[in-house]
Amino acid sequence: MKRFPSLLPLLLITAFTAFAISCSPEACFEETNSFLKASFYSNSTKKQLAPDSITLTGVNQPAKKIYDKAKGVQPALFPLDASAGSCTFEIRINGMTDTIQFRYTSFPHLISKECGYTFYHSLDTFFYSMNAIDYIYKSSNSITTANEENIRIFY
Repeated sequence: MKRFPSLLPLLLITAFTAFAISCSPEACFEETNSFLKASFYSNSTKKQLAPDSITLTGVNQPAKKIYDKAKGVQPALFPLDASAGSCTFEIRINGMTDTIQFRYTSFPHLISKECGYTFYHSLDTFFYSMNAIDYIYKSSNSITTANEENIRIFY
């Protein structure tokens, strides 16, 4: 009688190979943070113009400066807190300080299997002081990971 070799080792090797091939790790190359994007414009010429100097700090987070006397910032990226319905920032443009408060709603958004979830926001309204800022124009309510302008700050 002929004996067939045990199929168990062959079956284990085949299963391990199939498992190893199916679990190839993918890298996340997409943007995963959604920031409110603010472009700067000269109020006199109505043309895009980066400030000579910008300092941006989150109110109630004074130790965390987002920009510190940065030059040529265009656009400025404002990080919004998904766990809150509003964020307030102190912005210093060319030596003059203003305060901007944003009110928004947040909702989770699946970027991809590799990147996971992030939060998108819908900008409801905003309030601001008028020292350096002449006015702010809202160009888009939708705050996502896309590279699109949300507000225009005229100074």
